[in-house]
Amino acid sequence: MAKITKDMKLGDIVQKFPESASIMAKHGLHCIGCHIAAWESLEDGCTAHGMSDEEIESLLKEINDGIKEHKGD
Repeated sequence: MAKITKDMKLGDIVQKFPESASIMAKHGLHCIGCHIAAWESLEDGCTAHGMSDEEIESLLKEINDGIKEHKGD
């Protein structure tokens, strides 16, 4: 199964796993539709929005759990 990492680009994540967009938005990352999302990593976006390392890890877990559930793995 594919796994999202914090160094992946926001645009790539949403393109490959559209179900991740609603999870990111729930955590305040509404920048997923922004033009910079194509070049900004998940970690960069999170830190720009004031998220701590713990919050980033929690978001990663939720996204990866959501992908796993969506894919039925």
